[in-house]
Amino acid sequence: MMMDNDMEEGNVGSYQDRPRTFPSMRSKTYTPMIIRIFMGMNSRLLLVLLLCTLVAVFYIGASTSPIIVLVFSICTASFIFALYLTKWVLAKDEGPPEMAQISDAIRDGAEGFFRTQYGTISKMATLLAFVILCIYLFRSTTPQQESSGLGRSTSAYVTVIAFLLGALCSGIAGYVGMWVSVRANVRVSSAARRSAREALQVAVRAGGFSALVVVGMAVIGVAILYSTFYIWLEVDLPGSMKVTELPLLLVGYGFGASFVALFAQLGGGIYTKAADVGADLVGKVEQGIPEDDPRNPAVIADLVGDNVGDCAARGADLFESIAAEVISAMILGGTMAKHCKIEDPSGFILFPLVVHSFDLVVSSAGILSIRGTRDSGLKTPIEDPMAILQKGYSVTIFLAVLAFAGSTRWLLYTEQAPSAWLNFALCGLVGIITAYVFVWITKYYTDYKHEPVRSLALSSSTGHGTNIIAGVSLGLESTALPVLVISVSVLSAFWLGHTSGLVDENGHPTGGLFGTAVATMGMLSTAAYVLTMDMFGPIADNAGGIVEMSQQPESVREITDLLDAVGNTTKATTKGFAIGSAALASFLLFSAYMDEVAAFAHSPFKQVDIAIPEVFVGGLLGSMLIFLFSAWACAAVGRTAQEVVNEVRRQFIERPGIMEYKEKPDYGRCVAIVASASLREMIKPGALAIVSPIVVGVIFRFIGHHTGHPLLGAKVVAAMLMFATVSGILMALFLNTAGGAWDNAKKFIETGALGGKGSDCHKAAVTGDTVGDPFKDTAGPSLHVLIKMLATITLVMAPIFL
Repeated sequence: MMMDNDMEEGNVGSYQDRPRTFPSMRSKTYTPMIIRIFMGMNSRLLLVLLLCTLVAVFYIGASTSPIIVLVFSICTASFIFALYLTKWVLAKDEGPPEMAQISDAIRDGAEGFFRTQYGTISKMATLLAFVILCIYLFRSTTPQQESSGLGRSTSAYVTVIAFLLGALCSGIAGYVGMWVSVRANVRVSSAARRSAREALQVAVRAGGFSALVVVGMAVIGVAILYSTFYIWLEVDLPGSMKVTELPLLLVGYGFGASFVALFAQLGGGIYTKAADVGADLVGKVEQGIPEDDPRNPAVIADLVGDNVGDCAARGADLFESIAAEVISAMILGGTMAKHCKIEDPSGFILFPLVVHSFDLVVSSAGILSIRGTRDSGLKTPIEDPMAILQKGYSVTIFLAVLAFAGSTRWLLYTEQAPSAWLNFALCGLVGIITAYVFVWITKYYTDYKHEPVRSLALSSSTGHGTNIIAGVSLGLESTALPVLVISVSVLSAFWLGHTSGLVDENGHPTGGLFGTAVATMGMLSTAAYVLTMDMFGPIADNAGGIVEMSQQPESVREITDLLDAVGNTTKATTKGFAIGSAALASFLLFSAYMDEVAAFAHSPFKQVDIAIPEVFVGGLLGSMLIFLFSAWACAAVGRTAQEVVNEVRRQFIERPGIMEYKEKPDYGRCVAIVASASLREMIKPGALAIVSPIVVGVIFRFIGHHTGHPLLGAKVVAAMLMFATVSGILMALFLNTAGGAWDNAKKFIETGALGGKGSDCHKAAVTGDTVGDPFKDTAGPSLHVLIKMLATITLVMAPIFL
């Protein structure tokens, strides 16, 4: 109240002469109900419940397979290690009071938006679950389901339960990502006052906590669902379902995860980039103030956006990636084992769960390899943070190769083809190499140490237009190498699987698709460490904002700027990694879709002929969907950013004392604008993604029935999925790389190159960065989620296309 009276009387001095306080975005912080319930329970009762839950889970696993028990054990150990990382990070100090106040404002804004956003998503998920239930209650059944006694109602309830569990776990994964980032940011800022290496270690360990929980939840969620259905449906007993058919019942889990991830990515991406663009255009370009300056009314909204867009959304995104890849690989492993008449198919089915369990182990080793004891002060020469992270990644990859080889020998050895396991181990090696090459390619195109970004920065010296032209051309060029790498990896893995020696009852090789699945597993076998690097980025970005707003010494800001620039590169490399895995996972889900259609139609479905006009039209519609979705996502950022720009301009005009530190900006107003607008704007592109394949499939199903082509609807949807996957991969590569390059070109100039901050060259680079913001953090990340969601929704909805 005293400060408000001082403002009205015009007696406010500079921020440096007065206590720097920052408002809370909410009256009290938000904690999810389930966590409040647990926190209110007696500690002994909570311990008893936890032990009972663990006993029940392990009992279910032991009743299913010893392999499941191993998976549960590793996941439990990884959760315990994640708790250790949390305790280590939270034990770090929060720095001076002004840092803690800024962090509290960011935390309150992020948690408030998360609550509202996920409340909206949960309502849509409940509605969609009801639609799925109705469809499954009235759909036909396959001969396999009829012979195993799996009726329509059981199939419907199983799919809906899997869908809701996948959606719930994806939401929890998002919350975990945000929870750690809003608490770690201020601790990284405080650590940067002491040394760069300590700040790096705090950010990495905070990201590691989130990564281990997200990957562990994805693995243990699928394992629990598999074990529960195994016991409930009495799998492998006489007259019941065979274990090779069980993975198809898990598809709903992947659909639920991708549904939540898509809306989380859209809403969070619109929020973070609208705030960022609005803050940059008025603050940097028009007013000439630094990034994250406390005088900018949109700065808190920008920092909140880093958490809800880059952390919460990315946690849900990677959760969905792993869930989709695991389920698709389990389906293909079961199908191949059935065709090859393998006596014990459990190894081929559960292999993906074991691989990702070992991912938790090797990634933990990589995280621990990054230590904070090599420098002891601000004056010590700073090691390159990217080189340190790369060393940790190299440790993780080396251990992943060993774990992968051991897993294939253990689980994929069969007397029918004694050397098949070696071929599949080589498929995994192809995937691991593909992941490493993807990370290197993206780093080359987005790190300002390399020529492409430096050339882009140089183009800024001749104006805004040449910067845009150079950025677009760089993004277009960057699609070539990743596509060549994906092509080589798909063909190599397919050939290795095809020549593994596994044949069906007619003597035809059947291991090709499973070889591709194993390569996808290899690519994601270091997913937890890759997500750690990704989470590192927004945490470092937030730390830099807190340092700037609390007006710390320039030497501290230099450290956080360096970490932020590296964070931009790690975020870009993770997106490239996600696109590559999305391409391979979609290929696997597409194969599973064709098998599902063949089972329901009681006729072979092995090819899609695009020479048929209707099928060709389906392909065109798939490509159109990608461009229209991207356009709507970018336009949503643009419209919301306009509201932010107008609000920031209004405050600068109506409160001229802001620029002289005599009046405080209304941060809460900008937070409210982007929160409400992003929730409103995420609906249209998200609904387009869900409704389009269903509408197209149903329309062409009726056309096919009237023209004597009963499979026409399924074929058109298959073409739509194929073309959307191809177009989406290229578009996502372009958007992510161009946006990351524009951002780091600006960072390069801010290091003092080409005139430094405030120069005309810098202003042109800021324009490029604002153009790239919706590319790299809204449309691009949403696209690879969209690709996988299209694959899962067509698989779940396959019966209605016939």
